[in-house]
Amino acid sequence: MDDTFSRGPLLLLAGRANPPLAAEIGQILGEDPKSVSIRNFADGEIFVRIERNARGRDVFIVQPTVTPADSIMELLLLIDAAKRASAARVTAVVPYYGYGRQDRKDQPRVSIGAKLVANLMVAAGADRMIGMDFHQHQIQAFFDIPVDHLYAAPVLTRYFREKKLSDLVVVAPDVGSAKMGNGFANRLNASLAIIDKRRPGPNTAEVANVVGDVDGRTCLLIDDMVDTGGTLANAAVALKERGATKVFAGATHALLSGSAAEKLAAAPLEEFVVTNTIHVPEERRFDGLKILSVASLFATAIECVHENKSVSQLFEVAAEADSGG
Repeated sequence: MDDTFSRGPLLLLAGRANPPLAAEIGQILGEDPKSVSIRNFADGEIFVRIERNARGRDVFIVQPTVTPADSIMELLLLIDAAKRASAARVTAVVPYYGYGRQDRKDQPRVSIGAKLVANLMVAAGADRMIGMDFHQHQIQAFFDIPVDHLYAAPVLTRYFREKKLSDLVVVAPDVGSAKMGNGFANRLNASLAIIDKRRPGPNTAEVANVVGDVDGRTCLLIDDMVDTGGTLANAAVALKERGATKVFAGATHALLSGSAAEKLAAAPLEEFVVTNTIHVPEERRFDGLKILSVASLFATAIECVHENKSVSQLFEVAAEADSGG
């Protein structure tokens, strides 16, 4: 017997953290993610209600866990509501995994927030998780349920390849981003440079040195997330000081906290390209900011999971298409 739809039809739901992305995913899948009522009581307590029958259905809940932590609570409540409504399976679709930077105990008496959030999602009843560009790959192991880890690289590299940038060097803004930078360099047939970054304090960064040849070349800074914008802004200045002709930047998750938009707007960047895993409000947008959609990646991954197809196969196809194969 074909068990493709043994879990019942797909049901797409969404929290309030990124409605535009959820709507775009729903449009591709032919599903309306607005089948949920979410409101706050006077004291801020969150109430959720699923407005459609979830019994026996394959439920996917789209909700990036951005600040404030209410986004996490919304996700947990939606998972719990789906399980209590007798959903056959509940998959948390988390385009941006908040608390991912707290992935290890590197100081005395600190929590491992990334593991705690994973525990909460599993305890709430999630059967599966789909995420994109975790801050550290080992976060996948924090879950005791299957995790499909997607990458924004096909979307970003396709965009920069179409720009036909000449004499390109991909620049990792710190040693931790070197592996990601190397992957982009291979996809774009570019060389790789690495910035030696020092952190005198939290959310502050200084460029100590640039390892690699950038003089007279076009540079592409690549990172997984941009929070305060200081690292990218300082890196762009350092590259220009070392002779780079043009500096572009790309990142998956645009947190853009505090004055990040102002810093990046003032930085010597030709363009700053991000994805829509996090909704960027109008007041944080600026000239030179380009937002690419990852809705099709998530929609295809959801279809693969729902139809019991290989998600890794999806990215083999994406890689071939991205390389012109």
